Amino acid sequence: MKVALVGATGLVGNVMCEVLEEQQFPISEFLPVASARSVGKIVKFKGKEYKIIGLEDAVAAQPDLAIFSAGGSVSKEWAPKFAEVGTTVVDNSSAWRMDPNKKLVVPEVNAEVLGAADKIIANPNCSTIQMVAAIAPLHQKYKIKRLVISTYQSITGTGIKAVHQFDGERLGKDESEFEKVYPHPIFNNCLPHCDVFYDNGYTKEELKLVNETCKILGDDSIKITATAVRVPVQGGHSESVNIEFENDFDIEELREVLRQAPGVIVQDNPSNNEYPMPLFAKHRDEVFVGRIRRDNSAPNALNLWIVADNLRKGAATNAVQIAQYLLDKGLLKTDMATETVV
Repeated sequence: MKVALVGATGLVGNVMCEVLEEQQFPISEFLPVASARSVGKIVKFKGKEYKIIGLEDAVAAQPDLAIFSAGGSVSKEWAPKFAEVGTTVVDNSSAWRMDPNKKLVVPEVNAEVLGAADKIIANPNCSTIQMVAAIAPLHQKYKIKRLVISTYQSITGTGIKAVHQFDGERLGKDESEFEKVYPHPIFNNCLPHCDVFYDNGYTKEELKLVNETCKILGDDSIKITATAVRVPVQGGHSESVNIEFENDFDIEELREVLRQAPGVIVQDNPSNNEYPMPLFAKHRDEVFVGRIRRDNSAPNALNLWIVADNLRKGAATNAVQIAQYLLDKGLLKTDMATETVV
């Protein structure tokens, strides 16, 4: 099929290319798309070179699928234009996530909500994806009443400029040699500041965790509070999640529920120093869960430590999984009979 990748030159865009290749997603024509300043530049995909095209040319090509990772403002303007010509859009920005008419999907959790009429599909926030993948089966069995979330989020979630700031500070470069995207140093530091602050004292990232979790799980009764922290790590996001259930649980049974959860790997052997860490989650598509233990300070309460590569399962992999589900269910317009793989 004809596939457009909008935001092909970005950090997530590069990983999207990797995941599309690794998953052997069937593509007969690949359209790398970026802003006007990048048009004409070359990107490599499956060993071939492709020239980047602009958004207007991409819409005119009427691709079967467009995967967006180019920011909310671009998605708001251009995703509907792609949809109008019959393209199915999987959007990685925050533009459509809380739109009541758009589906917000983690395939292991709620892919069944998708139908042929869904032409713009929202990819959730990276920190939401990994947490929901782990807690959804627990919610189904024990029913979650309340979540208290603390995140430890990789600088890669901010983009390539954040990596440049980290590297510049680490190497002792003058601030004039790199663009600062954080208001304080990130090397050897932690910033309790992910995205912008709202008047209520919470950041946009923290409220994404609140709102997106309820939408994906289809349950607005869950009480959620979050603190999101940026840490000088490149491997992935980590989360400390405290859960209060309506129903009591057996801890070994609960561990088994997690072991059976699709896309989840339990790493929980503290006596042998085995627990999830971003260093070892990097370049992996799974969600890793450990430090599974009761919270004895409250009834029916649990603590989890959840880690995943935010550029893969938290972004690119989840988007490609959505596309693969649509393909498998026959929900993408494409002529499979004439399809060839690049």
